[in-house]
Amino acid sequence: MNRVVLMAAALAAMLFGASIEGKAAGLIATINVSSQTMTVSRYGQVLYRWSVSTARKGYITPRGSYRPQRTARMWYSRKYDMSPMPYSVFFRGGYAIHGTGAVRYLGRPASHGCVRLHTANAATFYSMVREVGFGNTRIVVTD
Repeated sequence: MNRVVLMAAALAAMLFGASIEGKAAGLIATINVSSQTMTVSRYGQVLYRWSVSTARKGYITPRGSYRPQRTARMWYSRKYDMSPMPYSVFFRGGYAIHGTGAVRYLGRPASHGCVRLHTANAATFYSMVREVGFGNTRIVVTD
């Protein structure tokens, strides 16, 4: 029975141009390191596409698919001189999507590995994650 339901869902997803994962997750943030962009989709519909800064030379932004681990309205990096990280959504250990004041660097690699975005956009994403919940959010980092 479950197999039939999954097959029907897959067929419906193909017909309507949405992925099963997208529908299951509800909220998906896709970070494309090559284009330095973050696309936010909810239930398969693209809502936002923002410029970001990921890891600069000598550092990495981990690739993969993650669920949020924790959030912080304001966090200060203990590793990097207490740098402010407003509206942090942590997705792998100390790696987070968060706001930055260094907006002139958005659109090119500049971070120690986190995904930086404009603070207003970080606030929007943070609120969306808290609204739909960690279990209904997926963060995907690709090349």
